[in-house]
Amino acid sequence: MQRLFRPHFTKILMSFKNLNLIEPVMKALTAEGYTIPTPIQQQAIPYVLEGRDLQGCAQTGTGKTAAFAIPIIQLLDQQKQFKAGIKVLVLTPTRELAIQINESFAAYGKYTNLRHTVIFGGVSQLHQTNALRRGVDVLVATPGRLLDLINQGFIDLRQLNIFVLDEADRMLDMGFIHDVKRVIERLPARRQTLFFSATMPPEIQKLAKSLLTNPAKVEVTPPTSTVDKIEQSLYHTNKSDKPDLLLHLLNEKRVRTALVFTRTKHGADKVVKFLLRSNVKAAAIHGNKSQNARQNALNDFKNGHLKVLVATDIAARGIDIDELTHVFNYDLPDVPETYIHRIGRTGRAGHDGIAIAFCDVDERTELRDIERLISFRIPVIEKHPYLPIPGAVPQKKVPVQRGRNMQRRKMTA
Repeated sequence: MQRLFRPHFTKILMSFKNLNLIEPVMKALTAEGYTIPTPIQQQAIPYVLEGRDLQGCAQTGTGKTAAFAIPIIQLLDQQKQFKAGIKVLVLTPTRELAIQINESFAAYGKYTNLRHTVIFGGVSQLHQTNALRRGVDVLVATPGRLLDLINQGFIDLRQLNIFVLDEADRMLDMGFIHDVKRVIERLPARRQTLFFSATMPPEIQKLAKSLLTNPAKVEVTPPTSTVDKIEQSLYHTNKSDKPDLLLHLLNEKRVRTALVFTRTKHGADKVVKFLLRSNVKAAAIHGNKSQNARQNALNDFKNGHLKVLVATDIAARGIDIDELTHVFNYDLPDVPETYIHRIGRTGRAGHDGIAIAFCDVDERTELRDIERLISFRIPVIEKHPYLPIPGAVPQKKVPVQRGRNMQRRKMTA
């Protein structure tokens, strides 16, 4: 196997003490064990504290939540007279990510009088509306529930000072971009805007340009490179042998924790059933699971009660686990950039990571696109018990058509 390193950029090692943070924030960071800011935190925090708009391009695992949460907490704490109303809105695409961002505000703001809450769909709105009635300074929200509560009169954004749009490219992928634009129409014209995206496709660039005024730009990882300290390998196999190959590698490599990506919700459930039959503690998270089921599975995984978490891409976007050792691409993604985001779930916070990909004969096109994007040939493991059938040829992919006798395949998560 071979380690892949991204191109080096100049790093200036500094501590959080060099960022002119106030004592309550420093006390919270010390309690969390934070000493050295990540590159995006080093670059972004001073700009946010200056009140500038910010455009950040950063992959998952780079510490961008703290890059905006820490300075926002300081700015709010330094305001001697709080006006009633929501002062900060953080808009994010998934429930899991919204919960984690809210937890970050709780951790970094524990020694301030910051009031914050999180709202998302799929659950009763009662507890959320009760929190809003009591008053909040920072609101973390997903687009659908936010618009719903605005329309019901529970949320007024006229006092807003700071707007954070997180994971903008995933908003586009999930079809939320129109909801995002409807939210933007409700915001005051005079505000500070912080815009974060892992990739910058043309539509996202256009959105950023419309939102930001003379922004500072921070980019810590080129969008077509994979992250440091991730050991990648590739196993060619038959589609039918993928479950057995996964179980074989989990045992052979003595894997402590593994995040397994499948293309579909049904595929995730099948993998979990197979692992459970094989006495491997596993659970799936995807769009068909209830919010409580997804959060319980994620908590069990973080606490070490589960060895394997099987996820679709959309459901996994909010997963943030520092000591995740392995990521398995059980199915290769249709979009090559997704491969980068997937393997970026491991190798976090200075830890090493291992990313393993399976490729059956029908996924060779996806593999070629991924390797072209990352400019790297993923090392192939030539010897293993589940090698593909010699001479196998890809099945001809029939174009999706509309018609009475045709079924349209819907790839959702």
